[in-house]
Amino acid sequence: MIVVGSDHGGLELKEAVKRLLAERGETFEDCGTDNGNSVDYPDFGIKVARKVSNGSAEKGILFCGTGIGMSIVANKFPRVRAALATDAFMARMAKEHNNANILVLGGRVLEEAVAREMVIAWLDGVYEGGRHQGRLDKIAALERELMK
Repeated sequence: MIVVGSDHGGLELKEAVKRLLAERGETFEDCGTDNGNSVDYPDFGIKVARKVSNGSAEKGILFCGTGIGMSIVANKFPRVRAALATDAFMARMAKEHNNANILVLGGRVLEEAVAREMVIAWLDGVYEGGRHQGRLDKIAALERELMK
């Protein structure tokens, strides 16, 4: 399952990506927000990142104005590898090289068509493992050390 969440700055793009997910037959849950009222991005980033971190969701997509704030909050969670991307190549590399389990998009900096291409590239990307796994193992070891 994919969990999605946004603040008010990412709401419109989130709604467009939800339509894409539905078109593709993806199972998803929307963790909010559901209107254009001003809200605090951490409240929604936490909901999505917590579900990915604890394994109740396989992956997530977060949206805020630039994507920066959501990236910061999501990457505070163990086992979360949130990647802020600005084009389809970055989104694909986030999956193939970093096995990113949360994609972060900026609602005020991306056109809908570009965001759709990015989500498709990320969802269809396949983690390559190999030399990349050793790097992810180092990150996981750091998480374990810092959680002590």
